[in-house]
Amino acid sequence: MGLLGRVGGSAALFQAAGLLGVTAMPVQAAPKRLTPVPGKGPKVLILGAGISGLTAAYELGLAGYRCTILEASHRPGGRNLTVRHGDFIDELGNPQYCRFDDKPHLYLNCGPARIPASHTGLMHYCRELGVALQLFSNDNRNCYTQDDAAFGGKPVRLAEYQADIRGFMGELMAKSLASAQHLDAPFDEADLGQLQEFVRLYGDLGADLKYRGTERAGLVSGGFVDPEMLKKPNRFSDLMRSHYWAGALHFAEAADQAPAMMTPVGGMDRVVQGFLKHTADKIRLKAQVQKVWLDEQGVEVSYLHGGQQKVERADYCLNCIPTHIMAGIDNNFPADYRQVLGAVQRGKLFKIGFQAKERFWEKEGIYSGISWTNQDITQIWYPEHGTFEQKGILLGAYSWDPTIADRFAAMTPDQRLKAALAQGSKVHPDYAQYMENGVTVCWQRMNHMLGCSSYWPEALLADGFKRLQAPAGRHYMVGDQISFHPGWQEGAIRSAWHALADIERREGQRAREAA
Repeated sequence: MGLLGRVGGSAALFQAAGLLGVTAMPVQAAPKRLTPVPGKGPKVLILGAGISGLTAAYELGLAGYRCTILEASHRPGGRNLTVRHGDFIDELGNPQYCRFDDKPHLYLNCGPARIPASHTGLMHYCRELGVALQLFSNDNRNCYTQDDAAFGGKPVRLAEYQADIRGFMGELMAKSLASAQHLDAPFDEADLGQLQEFVRLYGDLGADLKYRGTERAGLVSGGFVDPEMLKKPNRFSDLMRSHYWAGALHFAEAADQAPAMMTPVGGMDRVVQGFLKHTADKIRLKAQVQKVWLDEQGVEVSYLHGGQQKVERADYCLNCIPTHIMAGIDNNFPADYRQVLGAVQRGKLFKIGFQAKERFWEKEGIYSGISWTNQDITQIWYPEHGTFEQKGILLGAYSWDPTIADRFAAMTPDQRLKAALAQGSKVHPDYAQYMENGVTVCWQRMNHMLGCSSYWPEALLADGFKRLQAPAGRHYMVGDQISFHPGWQEGAIRSAWHALADIERREGQRAREAA
């Protein structure tokens, strides 16, 4: 699964794990609503106002529990971060303010940006909280692939690459069908004829079963009032030299990346705003947890707020603090619990966004989608919103490779922008001249985060994961980090549901014993 991990990030890695039986996801999901508690409900402390914390506070509030959320940052949302004009980007050593123009369509989703249809927990809350959604294009064949090792380093349309590779593979398959004797399954002459026709259509081959080009790759000219002129096929050797086939070619076929995908209208933080309508009064911002202490009656949390040391006690605690940070906070967790907590590794992802003074990509027939390059920036995303506006926000870099992330993390924001402009110019030759300003988000340097997503070493995926997923006394670690879908909001939601179900069980047992 190494190649999937490099090309598709944790999502592709855990999708592969699903295929191997490590995890499974129901087709449909909605929370099992907690039984309302009578009178003065139990008190729950939630450490962190990310998606898992907001989910828990929302559900607990509906059932009458008393909740307080302690959030270390100046804002709620965790890694659900959408930046607009004037927003502060709290990177350690490199604080930035977003200088995008003050227009509704000029924003960048610095964390999550897309919602797979299979993420039905998140879709449930979007529906319930009134978060409007629109289509997100994860696969647009008018976008480009660019590789220094192929095509002389020039960008090639995805449609062109995919049509040519299918054409040549189709021709190769056709030549191998002289006999079906090598097939283990029953196979007669009728089947062979059907397969030959399939191969011909698959590769758009000629009557002689040779590939000479196809309109699927796009036309050189014509096609409307003049005869169409096909593009000359790329050399097969160039297609093979390109790294595009090694993962990006299949990227949009993974369950978490397959069309149709969705995204909130106006930015991913619309999800956060939906939750805040019901939970904002429960949140204390800039509240930095100093100590988490367990006892038989519940949990005691010490934290710094407004320059003062404060203490809160609660019957239960849901802890969304990143594991790599929580491992360094004073606690009295069981030894085996602490051991696993300290072994989970942080993910390293970064994004760069540019404000373009002109939507030049639309002149190239690109309306949303992703271009790929073997350079450090890895991807360029084109916005699915704001079509025909004068300006737009491009995602000018997105990589999840830790080595690449470390290189960018060592740079200043200006150095990152210059590097991304130079690399983007290999995809779009006049790229740099269109860009007015930009922002960079290196999650491994973001204050109170110091990472993005999490990585579970294989040795921990059995007993270690189960240990951290289980409570320590009345304390629960939650978040996408405690799920088989790290990096996705769905993982955060499902983790919260898992913890809430156990609290429901314990409260039910307590009520029965009291009766």
